[in-house]
Amino acid sequence: MDGSETSSRAGANDYLKSIESPGTRSVDVIVYLINDCAVPLTLDSVLSATTAHELHRLIRGILQLPDIAQEVFALWLISPFLEVQLKPKHQPYKVCRQWHDLLARFTTCSLDEIQQDEPCLQFRRNIFFPKARELKISNEEILRLLYEEAKYNVLEGRYPCDVEDCEILGGLACRLELGPYDQEQHTPSILRPKLDSFLPQYICKKRNGSLLTAFKNRGGRQTSFEQTLLNSYKEVTENSACSEVEAMKTHYKEYLKKCHNLPYYGCAFFRGAIDKPAQGILNRSGRKNVSVAVNLEGVSIIDHKEKHVLISLKYSELSWDHTYPDEEEHILWLEFDGENEGAPVNKLLKIYSKQAELMSGLIEYCIELNQTLESESDPVNPQLSEKRSKLRRQDSVLCNRMKNLATIDYVEDGTEIKRVKPKRAASFFTRQPTHSYSSVQPSETVGQR
Repeated sequence: MDGSETSSRAGANDYLKSIESPGTRSVDVIVYLINDCAVPLTLDSVLSATTAHELHRLIRGILQLPDIAQEVFALWLISPFLEVQLKPKHQPYKVCRQWHDLLARFTTCSLDEIQQDEPCLQFRRNIFFPKARELKISNEEILRLLYEEAKYNVLEGRYPCDVEDCEILGGLACRLELGPYDQEQHTPSILRPKLDSFLPQYICKKRNGSLLTAFKNRGGRQTSFEQTLLNSYKEVTENSACSEVEAMKTHYKEYLKKCHNLPYYGCAFFRGAIDKPAQGILNRSGRKNVSVAVNLEGVSIIDHKEKHVLISLKYSELSWDHTYPDEEEHILWLEFDGENEGAPVNKLLKIYSKQAELMSGLIEYCIELNQTLESESDPVNPQLSEKRSKLRRQDSVLCNRMKNLATIDYVEDGTEIKRVKPKRAASFFTRQPTHSYSSVQPSETVGQR
């Protein structure tokens, strides 16, 4: 949801201008990479009938990517308000023509915003490509594109990271973009004007409070961001026996592997809102805007403003449904195990979003795809029942924050504890296949993972 508005406008204009000359034999289409680099394509066929698969083939040819790139990447239509991954059979021209209808259906945009918004075509990671397969890729250009996308998401705050992890990732980015560390060449003054190329701006701006304590050396003196980044740069391990090409591949994979620890890596992002817990003597509440991240592994609810996870659940830990109770709001329901005053309960979380239908469909498809991979004994597919180990950093951005969630709690027989369940949920969700949902043991909590 956080795509660059400038690049979106430029991409759409170039894309649509190519459509305005139906009499010409060839047309030009602009497709953007994640770093805003433009890839111009010339089509000799009728644009309105050209599929995403055909455009994908042309892009792979221009970028000289091997066949595996067909699985790794996909074509997306994006704007600041909506992001849609296209299927190979989709015709981008026709989807583009329907864009305003899609905004009206799946966003809360005003009429002016809908009329002015234009999508751009973007070539980026396919959300259905298992992340474990990334580390088996040997093509440097594919690894570079995956690295560029991961770094973009880290820097933009779409992938919230702990400060310590940002330092490590920043050091790897320095190595990949500035070459091997050179004490004479690479100094704090050289890195200072480039900080936002290696560290997220939201971290660089927070120089006060708890974040500042993270940047202290052993003597207790506060160190600058550039010095901390430089220290991480120095610590990047080099293998003198490797060529620079092989070293670059290794460091790309190191960056990606570090990002793989984030539960929302490779996600599709949606906009939504959740109820805030009642606060104060008047029990005032309200709603908090959130990002809902869905990938092959599960669902994460992210406080985009605070840059931390509110809750992250694997598919083995949740059930879900999508309801449309009135004329105004769609709701994505998540059910998961938790506790109330020490007693095990089922928890329901309401996510208000006009994109709930899209989220529900994607969740269902991911579960079905995972079951297919399991049945085929795919060696790279992680066990769905596997749970993330408890984080050592108790204040990590990845820790679930149950106290920040207003949930409906009930026990298995439907007895209410705090609030009434929705009427339609007497036996609760039947959509989720039984064999792909395993209850969290009562001795465990979802508060800290």
